[in-house]
Amino acid sequence: MHYIRAKHILSARNGMNLYRGCQHGCIYCDARSSCYGMEHPFEDIAVKENGLQLLEAALRSRRKPCMIGTGSMSDPYMPLETELQMTRKSLELIEKYGFGATVLTKSDRILRDLDILQRINGRTKAVVQMTLTTMDEKICRILEPNVCTTQQRISALKVFQCAGIPTVVWLCPIVPFLNDTEENICGIVDACAGAGVRGILHFGMGMTLRDGNREYFYARLDRHFPGLKEQYIRTYGNAYELPSPHAARLEALFRERCDKYGIWRNNNQIFSYLSAFEEKQTNYQMSLFD
Repeated sequence: MHYIRAKHILSARNGMNLYRGCQHGCIYCDARSSCYGMEHPFEDIAVKENGLQLLEAALRSRRKPCMIGTGSMSDPYMPLETELQMTRKSLELIEKYGFGATVLTKSDRILRDLDILQRINGRTKAVVQMTLTTMDEKICRILEPNVCTTQQRISALKVFQCAGIPTVVWLCPIVPFLNDTEENICGIVDACAGAGVRGILHFGMGMTLRDGNREYFYARLDRHFPGLKEQYIRTYGNAYELPSPHAARLEALFRERCDKYGIWRNNNQIFSYLSAFEEKQTNYQMSLFD
């Protein structure tokens, strides 16, 4: 871990990353790709030491509140967050200035901040987004070695369901020859239905590989699945997009299963929901008209 000073914290779409790099060690992570220009080892987390000050200045200067998102390039609940608590402090600022929040993570550490998320959701909207990749816990421990298991994430989703906080799941990536099975797709969608998930985002039944990420992914395949790298090279060459050989069947199954439970599956619909700021009528506001 090391500290850096940032020039700004919010993107044009009001997303933020207080950290750069990640400790979760997911073997498929696109954020490792060379195109992002990271100048330090991916596991040597860069902490934006002035990130909270930049965030407060940005929130204070906004004329209208909006949704603030985090987690797109670096998981906000990796282990060092337990000590630094920068994500929690950012949520406190979001609450203080009356903004909404949407958080993407793979970690049940987010349960620590249930209290703040409930308060934000009471005034506007707080949405928890959780990535689910595989129902096979043995494969999960290989694909995502330093993060909680799929079952722990599903349990967290149920806690948020009970707390009235809306949730969205990212079903990705679908790693060819590993989790691209009908059993896996059905298992994840069924679990989402049981946890009251509002929508499931997915970006095709497959994955992507770029320079930087490809080398890391193949090295892990060699360690855990001897011979599988050669199957990838034979099947996909040096392609960026790697669709599952079963993509069409899995896509049809995914659509059918989501429709059965009434789970949103249209990415545009879900992203519109995530970005839409909602101001709820509080008990205090209602009392003015009693």
